[in-house]
Amino acid sequence: MNQSNMIRVLIVDDHPVVRQGLVAIVELEPDLTVVGIAGDGCSAVEAFRQQRPDVTLMDLRMPEMGGVDAITAICAEFDNARIVVLTTYDGDEDIYRGLRAGAKGYLLKDADPDELLEAIRAVHRGQTCIPPAVGAKLAERMVIPQLSDRELEVLRLMATGKSNQEIGTALCITERTVKFHINNILSKLGVHDRTQAVLVALKRGIAHLD
Repeated sequence: MNQSNMIRVLIVDDHPVVRQGLVAIVELEPDLTVVGIAGDGCSAVEAFRQQRPDVTLMDLRMPEMGGVDAITAICAEFDNARIVVLTTYDGDEDIYRGLRAGAKGYLLKDADPDELLEAIRAVHRGQTCIPPAVGAKLAERMVIPQLSDRELEVLRLMATGKSNQEIGTALCITERTVKFHINNILSKLGVHDRTQAVLVALKRGIAHLD
């Protein structure tokens, strides 16, 4: 195939073995070619500027700058960016944030190679690629009351094991205000205590244990 007619792919993942595996899968296809690789969000944004790929495969959890921030930065600068999230995380909050940032597709890393290749081609055609299982979780996320930015901060600090006093110190708010936010969090998540709230946060991808 003529080089100018090939779909140009940028691969972004912080694990070298994963990057090499993706390169091998993509380069075997006669209509696809890898034009760049990056190991973190900052490098991804710079690589996108330099290469202007047709499709980008983007991991979510990376050092320096995560995938969501990188997607947001790229889409703010390039209206026609076509990005597919490729990640191990399937929490509904991860899915929601990735797609809200501007991704056109969302696949898990245990997807079949043929599914990945079809996603690249579909997104290049201007379609979205959201597998049924991912779509179901996204739909579930849309009907759940949304936590405010401050509530998200409090919940993520709760997940690290911090007390109300420590959370207040970290966010420069009073302990009483922390308790107010926690009560709102429990109500919105439909749980009865902090432990249940943290478990829901971890399951849904609102918080992660690094």
